[in-house]
Amino acid sequence: MPLTNLTGITRSKGDPRVEEKGPSSLTAPDRLARALGWFSIGLGVAELVAPHRIARSLGLEGSEELIRAYGLRELASAVPTLSFDKQVGLAARIGGDALDLATLATALHPGNPKRGNAALAFAAVAGITLLDILAYAGVQAAHHRDRGSARRDYSSRSGLPRGPEASRGLAREDFDIPSDYRAEGTVAAALPAPAA
Repeated sequence: MPLTNLTGITRSKGDPRVEEKGPSSLTAPDRLARALGWFSIGLGVAELVAPHRIARSLGLEGSEELIRAYGLRELASAVPTLSFDKQVGLAARIGGDALDLATLATALHPGNPKRGNAALAFAAVAGITLLDILAYAGVQAAHHRDRGSARRDYSSRSGLPRGPEASRGLAREDFDIPSDYRAEGTVAAALPAPAA
């Protein structure tokens, strides 16, 4: 069942039915950031639930608490990555990737019987790091605001060129108000008559 059909559950009887959803306002970097955020949740849960299995498969026995801490870090970086401030989460992910690569590098020594697994994990993390960097750069570019100057210069703009006192009542004077828009009754008596 498509998600658009599920939205009908909360609609009132007279509301129109949603036939199809429109185009997404998310850019490609936003969608990549969302995918990376969900990946962080999955990896974080795996690192929290099965640190012994992960450590054993990589030849990192004794690092289970570190892997569990990395799982918490993954979950913590997933929250901002999935939120409005994706840049913060993606920057945290890139920092975490550097820690992961440094930890995996210690498992690449020739005496590790699980060195092949560690090399595969290192390559996978390097690829994810590249995606994190691309997503970060893309989100920064897509949501860039002019940060060149702390204060913007609005001195050339004037909302009231003749000042507020001279501008009072100009709308009433400059526009011919249609008769069906004119107030009637006691409120109309309280208002000043428009200039003829």
